[in-house]
Amino acid sequence: MKKLPYVTIIIPYKNNLDYLFIALKSIFNQSYKNFKILIIYDDENKSDLFKIKKFFKKKVFKRKISFKIIVNKYSLGAGYARNVGIKKSKTKYLAFLDSDDIWDKNKLKIQINFMEKNNILFSHTSYHVINSNNKIISSRSARKKIIFQDLIKSCDIGLSTVIVSSSLLSKEKLMFPRIKTKEDYVLWLQIVKKIKTIRGLNIKLTYYRKTKGSLSSNKLLSLINGYKVYRNYMNYGLIKSLFYLFILSINSLKKTIINYN
Repeated sequence: MKKLPYVTIIIPYKNNLDYLFIALKSIFNQSYKNFKILIIYDDENKSDLFKIKKFFKKKVFKRKISFKIIVNKYSLGAGYARNVGIKKSKTKYLAFLDSDDIWDKNKLKIQINFMEKNNILFSHTSYHVINSNNKIISSRSARKKIIFQDLIKSCDIGLSTVIVSSSLLSKEKLMFPRIKTKEDYVLWLQIVKKIKTIRGLNIKLTYYRKTKGSLSSNKLLSLINGYKVYRNYMNYGLIKSLFYLFILSINSLKKTIINYN
């Protein structure tokens, strides 16, 4: 029988223990057991560190869980924190989970089986959008195949749905850039340029939390960083960058209207 590969789950943490504990419980409940948890503590306030360690000790009594906490001296942002996790991981696969998001109990099992069966280096899934009270407010569907020409016009990949081959990132020396939002979008664009096609599973296996005041809900910051994606990372000219930013914004608005109706 083929041995199931291990996956490292990389979680950047800053603020809000309650959401983190909910996210961790969704990992503990996974039907797929070959995982390691790597929390990157990216908060200059270290008051939550003891509580997180205590939470793990309490849970580990029921089942041995491999976990590690890496503490950043300074808060350097979620993208940088994930890069620290990528460098420290030694498993075949990497999965990203933001500390306020939640996974379905079969998320890892379904997605890793899909990747192993089809020899896939990068995959993502559909997901639900939830509010601060865990209520589903909308949903997003994953397309089976995405090429660069699709992705450059619309970011249709939820970060906490992604599982990627660690060898792909290391071989191509790919990392998250140092911007506050859309850092994942830049990485996905760099990846699809390398592997040509990104594969998706149209099964909702993640609950993405959207709250007031979150970076993802800051429209102005999103526009600024959207422009940076095209101008600084895709190296497009001014007019071309503004054109794609307009297309990206229109497609984002369309998805919002469709999913809320």
